[in-house]
Parts: sequence; structure tokens; C-alpha cells
Amino acid sequence: MKLKVYTVDGSDSGRSVALDKSLAAMEPNDHAIWLDVRRIQANKRQGTHKAKERSEVAGSTRKLYRQKGTGNARAGSAKSPIRRSGGTIFGPRPRTYSFKINRKTQRLARRSALAYKAAEKAVRIVEDFDYDAPDTNELKSLLGAHELADKKVLLLTSGHRPSVHLSGRNVRKLTVRNAVDASTLDLVDASVILVQEGALDEFHKALGV
Repeated sequence: MKLKVYTVDGSDSGRSVALDKSLAAMEPNDHAIWLDVRRIQANKRQGTHKAKERSEVAGSTRKLYRQKGTGNARAGSAKSPIRRSGGTIFGPRPRTYSFKINRKTQRLARRSALAYKAAEKAVRIVEDFDYDAPDTNELKSLLGAHELADKKVLLLTSGHRPSVHLSGRNVRKLTVRNAVDASTLDLVDASVILVQEGALDEFHKALGV
């Protein structure tokens, strides 16, 4: 699959690059995408939720009143879960939600997500660019020139470009990633994937194609 290379100002450079043919020919695996997105989101959960059970709430363990002769139901301590201020029955406890899937499945998920975007013509190649210092307005101008100002954009850079990453921190709906670090969730969540020309080979290598 051939993709046009655009200049920073949004015009056609007259050149094109090839997206790996295996991506165009593959049948995306929805289950692999679901697994990897679920893994990423689960790994972000803190899991610090906690409710006090009957052994942890404040209060006396003295029996509230005698067992028989009052006409009331039997009652133990005030910490009983069925009483106000009592403990919680089977309340949430701190835990880790993270889990792992094998590396081949992760790569399949990313390839599948990119295949969907390529089929939707939502992958755009732009010439390599960098800034001497962070410049948010310059990056906004670039997105405007490519008619992407109001879209959810994932910008994949060639190598680590600190100035570009810092420039994109305050740009609404823009996510900047190194091409090799882009996750399945990043790809799925974006409306358009803007790839620097030099990052394409790195991206192919990260995807295992």
C-alpha cells in the first residue's frame, strides 16, 4: 500500500512510501485488540480501594444484650455487618488488576489496529521535522495545515524528539509518541495517525512486520 508523503505545510511532496503489504492483506483480529486494550487499561488501575470489615471498624465487641428473654432477635457486637456503623460484608480489598499477554498477541493487536486505520485511510505520512525549542503554536499550525486541528491525532515521531513532545503537551486532542512506543490503545483511540517519514521503518520493526 502506497502512502503519499506530505510536507510540514500540508502540500504533497511528490514522494510516496510503502506501508508493509502484510498489513494491507491481513484480516484484523478483533479479539487480540480487545485483549491488549484490556491489558493496558487494567495495568493503569491503582487497585487501592478498601472497605473496613467487621474486624477493622471501631466499636466494642461486647454482646449488645442477653441472648434470651428480650423478645428481640439475637445480636452480637455492634460491629456486625447488618448494623449501622458495622463492617462491610465482602468489601473491596487492595489488589492488582494487571495481567500479561504474550508478545506475539500484543504485536498482532497493534498490527490489526493499524490495518483498520489504513483501511479507513486514517494514516498520513509527513516529512520529518523537529524544533530547536518547544513551540506549541508551530505544532498547532502544522495540524491546521493538514486539516487535523479538530481531530483526535496520534503523532508518531522518529526517535525521541523532546521539543516535539513538549510542544504537543498542551495541544487539545493530540497525543505524541515515539513510533516504537505506540500501543494498541493509542492506535485505536486516534481518529488520524500522523507518522513522520523516518518513523515508518521503526514502526514496522516494532510491529514485527
